[in-house]
Amino acid sequence: MQHQRKKPSMKSTSYSEVSRREFLAATGVAGVALGLGLARVAQSAPGAKIPIALELYSLREQCKTDLPGMLSAVSKLGYKGVEFAGYHGRSAKELRTMLDDHGLLACGTHTPYGSVLSDQLKQTVEFNHIIGNKFLIVPSMTANSKQEWLDKAKLFNEIADKVKADGMWVGYHAHEHDFHKFDGETAWEIFGSNTKPEVILQLDTSNCRDGGGDPVAMLKKYPGRTRSIHIKANGGGPEAVIGEDKLDWMQIFAICESTGGTEWYVLEHETSKDPLDAVKRSFAAFKKLGKV
Repeated sequence: MQHQRKKPSMKSTSYSEVSRREFLAATGVAGVALGLGLARVAQSAPGAKIPIALELYSLREQCKTDLPGMLSAVSKLGYKGVEFAGYHGRSAKELRTMLDDHGLLACGTHTPYGSVLSDQLKQTVEFNHIIGNKFLIVPSMTANSKQEWLDKAKLFNEIADKVKADGMWVGYHAHEHDFHKFDGETAWEIFGSNTKPEVILQLDTSNCRDGGGDPVAMLKKYPGRTRSIHIKANGGGPEAVIGEDKLDWMQIFAICESTGGTEWYVLEHETSKDPLDAVKRSFAAFKKLGKV
């Protein structure tokens, strides 16, 4: 059963703790650019593999009570980064300190739709600069017609233009309902075909399949758009990890590593009775599949 996640609350985080001027003065623009570009530099090395991150929704209950401890555990397992799905009342400076303490990068944030609109976008960009993240991913949207999806595509094109100068990207994360059709075309395709290359299409392999879509076909249809992808098992039961399910992982990985433009594999496992063990077994599965 697909569980629709709750959107992160922006009220729990102080976005105005440091002004943009103070932050840039403290760190320097070059330092910000360096922090945001570490993964790309590493990936560009000959023979380098796409780094693996964890979507922290996988450990949502544990992070509520012990975020530092979970970041430490994730780092020790071998993950290189994390994607936030809520900040658990922590400030941007606190999050950045925790990430640095454990040698992790912020590979993305699942940030609410409202946070990328005009009245909040500046604060959102500032917050993500501080934590060292460049991928602003909206986790879920709904629309009731093809025209509404076209309107959202136009909006995201405008947002992409606004954040480009800050070295950031806006994107959208796939859920099951995004593969329902309007006038014979899925919402994902309406949105994807009418947004510019600078808008990330963060496919979720399991959500796509649950919605009746084909993750391989979607990856092939939008080359260069999958800068970040949710790697999630599908069809093997609630405890299955990648390689124990029914998805064609070798083909998915081959597309990501050739035409996908993928910079991060973001592992998500949200159905285990022992979430941390599932995260551990998932990383072992990456190793078994030759991705570490």
